[in-house]
Amino acid sequence: MKKLAYPLLFIFILLPLGLISENPAWAEWENEYYHDILGFIPEGIQNAFALPSIIPDYSLGGLNDVVSYYLSGIVGIVLIFGIFYLFGKKIAR
Repeated sequence: MKKLAYPLLFIFILLPLGLISENPAWAEWENEYYHDILGFIPEGIQNAFALPSIIPDYSLGGLNDVVSYYLSGIVGIVLIFGIFYLFGKKIAR
């Protein structure tokens, strides 16, 4: 477990670097970007911005941007590990 925890902790500490970058995070491009690069907008991406999100724009009302970013990261990590944990338990049966 430690072999997995240390790299994740390191990545988690680096999370706020996304706040100072002028470029968007991987795969968080606007539809125009896809059109410019690919020449078209993939069907599954075309309406993706209409989907509801748990924490829109990584911000929680009234909190500092960095704190909101970290809390969004924690929620994401917990959800992903929880889903994979439950999936793994189901497969193990």
